[in-house]
Amino acid sequence: MSTDRIVRTFTDYFRERGHGLLTGATLLPPPADPVLFTTSGMHPLTPYLEGRPHPQGRRLAGVQRCLRTTDLDEVGDRTHLTVFEMLGSWSLGDYGHTRSLRLGHELLRDGFGIPPERMYATVFGGDDQVGPDHESSDTWRELGVPVERTGEDNWWSHAPVGLCGPDSEIFVWTGGPGTPPQGSPTTDPRWVEVWNHVSMRYRRREDGSLRPLRQPNVDTGMGLERLATVLQGHDSVYDSDLFEPWTRLVPPLWNLDEPSLRLVCDHLRSGIAVLGDGVRPSHTGRGYVLRRLTRRVLTTLWRDDPSRTLSDLPTELLGHTLDRFRQPGGTEPVREVLLDEERRFGVLLERGRRVLGGSRFAGPLSDEDYRYLHDTHGLPRDLVTTLRTP
Repeated sequence: MSTDRIVRTFTDYFRERGHGLLTGATLLPPPADPVLFTTSGMHPLTPYLEGRPHPQGRRLAGVQRCLRTTDLDEVGDRTHLTVFEMLGSWSLGDYGHTRSLRLGHELLRDGFGIPPERMYATVFGGDDQVGPDHESSDTWRELGVPVERTGEDNWWSHAPVGLCGPDSEIFVWTGGPGTPPQGSPTTDPRWVEVWNHVSMRYRRREDGSLRPLRQPNVDTGMGLERLATVLQGHDSVYDSDLFEPWTRLVPPLWNLDEPSLRLVCDHLRSGIAVLGDGVRPSHTGRGYVLRRLTRRVLTTLWRDDPSRTLSDLPTELLGHTLDRFRQPGGTEPVREVLLDEERRFGVLLERGRRVLGGSRFAGPLSDEDYRYLHDTHGLPRDLVTTLRTP
């Protein structure tokens, strides 16, 4: 099942069941939001989850592109991405958690063709404030899906203070043909989580106590790239059709080991998406995230061959990414920014090598040295570390 068909199947299913489809998918949160980028599907809906009426009603569904920097150092493995798309459905005080679980089970079984025996669910087992989630456990047993209780792994919160609640996660067995499901999600990594259903019915206060919401909600999220990987029978998100042009065109261009290839593909794809949403490189905020992504790519490329250049990047990859995220503006402005960043970074590297080559920095660097290098020469700590690494 192609990624485009996965999206159509998901949106058609929820539209037929009375959900308004959300079309806004920018990475940039509303101006008053202090967060740099949209990090989850529910992020733009926070005011409505807190009780404000939504213009499209109380049932919603859509596809939201997200960016997370918390897992940046994990990029290069089989699953982590910086920019990804999240399939989501929401009940704003309409139907309850049981109904959401039944909808999710039906879509996975009938819409995506996942055999019921390849599903497993986890639910919140309770703590000193909230009891076990018997409602979800009973629902899964009625549906014939095995269920496992866990602790904080099945408690969702957007932040230390704010909206939260118990969740139920749906896992799919990925053991391959001829390997029957075995173990459970907490004992066998071949159970891969694909969909999280949150019973968002509390607000956590500053003192750690919970206050029930006047409007209980349901918030679900399913990573598109991970779902595509599972449905297409792959072990890595980079093997799915979403990355096909990247894994076809980049290896002949630059000879990289697999983790480096994945990092370069992810960071360039993410950088293009950020540029497509109007962000430009800078020393702070969103622009610095973009700059950091670009410099991590260049550091990886130049580690083995300083002659490598982003000017060799095929236009097809720029266009494929902008089209994937439905971003107008064309490829040329994006290419110009990337090449300008490459030039700036090259100049900074040369200056950094000259500065660090002095006798003052021959030994171990102190925090005061790092501050001086940053404030006086514009050399951030991570770049200094890179330049001093043999």
